[in-house]
Amino acid sequence: MKFNRLIALGLFFFVVTGCGGNTMPDPEADTGTMVDDSFDTQTDSFGDDGLGDGEFIDADDFGMDELAMVIYFDFDQSTLRAEYSDLLQRHAATLSNDNRAQIRLEGHADERGSREYNIGLGERRSQAVRSLLLIQGASADQISTVSFGEERPAAFGSDEESYELNRRVEIKYIN
Repeated sequence: MKFNRLIALGLFFFVVTGCGGNTMPDPEADTGTMVDDSFDTQTDSFGDDGLGDGEFIDADDFGMDELAMVIYFDFDQSTLRAEYSDLLQRHAATLSNDNRAQIRLEGHADERGSREYNIGLGERRSQAVRSLLLIQGASADQISTVSFGEERPAAFGSDEESYELNRRVEIKYIN
C-alpha cells in the first residue's frame, strides 16, 4: 500500500515538474522586435459581422441609395408580402447586372417561440427571399443565407411594434 502511494506521488511530481528543458516562451517578454502599431486591431471580442464572409459594402456603392435593405414578415410567416416584389426585382437586377456583387440574407424572428423554432423561421424567411431573387435572375453563388432567429433584435421590447421590426430579412451587400 505504501509502495503504491509512493509511486503515485512520484508520478504526480514527474507530471507537475515536466521533463525540463521544454519551456514555453513568455508572451509578455520584450524580444526586441519591432512592432507596427499603425494597425488598429482588436482581439478581445468578436466583431458584429461574425461570419467572415467579406466586408460590408454600402448600398451607395452600387447606386442603390433609395433601395431598401430590409424585408418584413407577418407573425409566424415566411411568405413574402406582395409589397416587396418590386424591391426584390431591383435587387435581383443589381445582382444579375454585376456578377461580382454578393449578398448575405440574414433571417430574423421576434422573441415569441423557442430558440430552435425561431432559428428555423429565420432560415425559412431568408430562403424565401433567396428563391425569389434566383427566379428573377440572380446567381446562386452570389447569395448566402444565415438565420439569427431572435438573437439580434432590431427593437427591444415585448410589444407588437417591436415584434414587427424583428420579423425581417436584412439584405447585406458584401464583396
